[in-house]
Parts: sequence; structure tokens; C-alpha cells
Amino acid sequence: MIRVSIIGGSGYTGGELLRILSNHPQVEIDYITSRKLDGVPVTKVHKNLRGIEALEGLTFKNIPPEDIDSDFVFCATPHGVSMEIVPVLYERDIRIIDLSGDYRFEDIEVYERWYNRRHTGKLEGVYGLPEIYRESIRRGKLVANPGCFPTGAILLLAPLIKEGIIEERILIDSKTGVSGAGITPTDTTHFPNINENIIPYKVISHRHTPEIEKELKKLSTRDIKVFFTPHLVPVTRGILTTAHVFLQEERDREELLDIYRRFYRGEPFIRILQEDIPSLSGVRGSNFCDITLEVDRDGRVVLISAIDNLVKGASGQGVQNMNIMARFDEREGLYFGGLAP
Repeated sequence: MIRVSIIGGSGYTGGELLRILSNHPQVEIDYITSRKLDGVPVTKVHKNLRGIEALEGLTFKNIPPEDIDSDFVFCATPHGVSMEIVPVLYERDIRIIDLSGDYRFEDIEVYERWYNRRHTGKLEGVYGLPEIYRESIRRGKLVANPGCFPTGAILLLAPLIKEGIIEERILIDSKTGVSGAGITPTDTTHFPNINENIIPYKVISHRHTPEIEKELKKLSTRDIKVFFTPHLVPVTRGILTTAHVFLQEERDREELLDIYRRFYRGEPFIRILQEDIPSLSGVRGSNFCDITLEVDRDGRVVLISAIDNLVKGASGQGVQNMNIMARFDEREGLYFGGLAP
């Protein structure tokens, strides 16, 4: 049994961490923090968790990080805030899973340029994509949980990049649910503005672009170039990613699917689909990533993945990383299907 705390637990990712961890047989929840909600029962904010025995009596606490003495801490804090908290926890030998972007980049200058802020909490973290960095995660003290778009995109492209059979230029289009914008309403996420609408945003300047690119470059011997555009769609949760790549030599669909099956052999949360197209309803609420592909007559490969942005794209992947670090069964607390009707 391990003791776990969540710093910044009032948002969507904090609520998903509570939902998953409250049913984890190896976890006892210590603290869930919030400066504004000190003393408020967590189920008053996360109403979907009412009646869960493990959460009875649990309230938000305005407790400084230096007073937390848990085995693991999840930082579900905004970009720029984690770097103020993580070093305090790190010095106290607490193992950390950070859900912000503060520790995803080895090159701090790239972070500062794309996140438009100075990085002050310089520590070396492990990039928390289990399917690629499992052994490093197992040994890690600080794990930087990947972004939601990078999770869907990197998992989608890694096998073909590693195989070295596609051209360097990669086009990626992602459709995301509104929960990806966070719990605070904005003009863009206001119901009349997003309902029956699709909104491209940060069309050539989304800060997940360099995160995707740097990870794909590590798998390649060539200079990969990523061109990424996200779109906001009128659904609550989920990311559907479509990537277009071009083969260097002729391969048929079955050969390419075999590459994916070999690459992800034994991976508990990757499903390679033979007949179906990935759908948001197929992964909603789950930690699965569904993948398939098609090949056209001119050597273009269309790759498609689906994840839940709040689970495999955030909190679920964080718990998967915790399981690896704690040497639990990786599926513990996470092995359930999506909420398809």
C-alpha cells in the first residue's frame, strides 16, 4: 500500500485522478490540495464521485508542499506552477508525476520559447510515455506526464518512425473535446460558440508541436519535421488524431499493421484495429489508445488514433506511470473498457 497526494485537485485531471485512485487497491489517498477550496468536501466539487467509500470525509486542503509526506505526489497544476512545487518535493525524496509541461523538455530554451515563460525549477525528469520509456520510468523519481495531443500522436507514429520507412515530413490533425481546454470557461468553450461548430486554433503554433517532434526525432535517424494543427469539436472528452505520412517504398496494409503489432506486442493499453476505425466513444473513460491505418495507391499512409484526453492523455497515464514506478501490475486500477453506448 502506498500513500498518494494530489496537488491541484479541483480541475478535470484532479477529478479523474480521484476517480481512478479511489478504486486502486494499492493506494491510500492522503491529501488533495486547493488554495481556494480549503475545507470543502471533494465530492461537493466532483459530484460524480459521491458515495465512493474511499473518498468519504476527504476535503480539499490548503497545505504547502513541504508539509506533504506521501510516497507519491501528482502535480495537477498549471504550466509554470509545477516548477515552483516539484523541487520542494524532489528534495524530500518524494516520487512525483507532473501533469504540466514544465518538465517535458530536456532543452529548457525550447520550453521557454513555446511556453513563453522562464523556467526556474531545473530538474531532470523522465518523459512518461510507458510504451517507449518504461524502464526509465520504473527507475524515475520525477516523471513528466506527456501532453494529451503528443500522447495520441507519438503512439500513432512511433512504429513507422522507428522502422525508418516513411519520409521526414509528417502532417498531423487532431480533434479534441472541450475538456482539453480546462475547467475555466472561455469565450471559445462557451456552449453557443462551440456547439455545432469546429474551431481550428493555434493553427501553426501549438506548443505541443515541439514535444511531438522531439520525441519522434529520438526514434529516427533522420530530421523529422512535424506539422500539427488541432481543432476543438463539440464533445466533452476525447482526441481523434489523423496523421498523413508517405512511404519510401511500397508496402501493403497488412505489412504495416504487422509492424504495429510487433512494436506494441504485450502493451496492455494499445489496441491495433484490423477492421474498425478508432472512435472517441470506444475509448471514452478508459486508458486505451486505439490505432489503425489505411494505405492509398500513391504510397500515402493515413494513420488514426483515439484516446480519452483526460485518461490516457493525462490522469490515467499518470496512474499507469505510478504503477510502473511502484512496481505494481501496470493495469492496476486502470483495466476497464470505454463507455461506448
